[in-house]
Amino acid sequence: MKLKDIYKTSIKIGIKNDFRSRKLINEHLKQTKKKYDKLDKKNKALFDKERLTNPYSDTRIHFDSGKSVKKVLVGIDITVGDLLIAKELGADLVINHHPIGCALQGLDDVMQMQADILAMYGVPINIAQGLLKKRISEVARGVHASNSYVTVDAARNLGISFLNIHTPADNSVSFYLQQLIKKKDFNYVSELMDFLNQIPEYQEAARRGSAPTLYAGTLENRVGKIAITEMTGGTEGSAEIYEKLANAGIGTVVSMHQSEKNREKAEKAHINMVIASHIASDSIGMNLILDEFKQKGLEIIPAGGFIRVSRTKKNV
Repeated sequence: MKLKDIYKTSIKIGIKNDFRSRKLINEHLKQTKKKYDKLDKKNKALFDKERLTNPYSDTRIHFDSGKSVKKVLVGIDITVGDLLIAKELGADLVINHHPIGCALQGLDDVMQMQADILAMYGVPINIAQGLLKKRISEVARGVHASNSYVTVDAARNLGISFLNIHTPADNSVSFYLQQLIKKKDFNYVSELMDFLNQIPEYQEAARRGSAPTLYAGTLENRVGKIAITEMTGGTEGSAEIYEKLANAGIGTVVSMHQSEKNREKAEKAHINMVIASHIASDSIGMNLILDEFKQKGLEIIPAGGFIRVSRTKKNV
């Protein structure tokens, strides 16, 4: 396979599993194009033109060696050491989940989709956008000073193709869990927790010491309406949103990870907060995408915390 085909297919899967409608995604791209068109020639030359066709600014090809891809090493957090292992094992491509390089610098842009997801669960769009605006600015400032090109430079020096897939994978695990939960009729939080613990990646996470955990609420609480609002959209959103979610009738939120500040706000709003294990959730999303490539003959080597589980007939 060609790297560009893997990249484009990942974006397509991300769009297919996006909670937003295709109309909203296209509107986001149109707004980006309008901003680009208003730039002068000098700033247009500096603009990341991938944003004009790829709605996920945290997913990018960082280096393309030009080699055909047959063997790929995949990780959640790839290090320079993992790149050396990939070189030793003869991998043609390394895929990282979490954004790095320019994809990390674009993390704040993809967070805007959180407003649409919150609106889907009943939070007025103007309130969701207003609360997220401050948090998005915080994230933008936070990543600005990071040395985000360390592994990108290492991959280039080693001549190994390097790609990161973030929001498309997060969209995939969010949609996957939403569809599974829709088929259930949970009464209590304990039933939801038991259900999550039946999923292979979460079982392995439990063996590794990071099983799905209840951060706010009790197992005996009624589950109420379940929202998958914090599994995709870049990173953790505003702490002020939980009161609005409670007002919209949400009883339980399923998330990947949560800061103490956000946990306290969720608890104050009487929302059950289920943390479905960060790295295991990331692994589910990556697995759902990688299965597409496995069926086309791609050999996958798990690394960097990635828990490989195949949902195709051949479980490798």
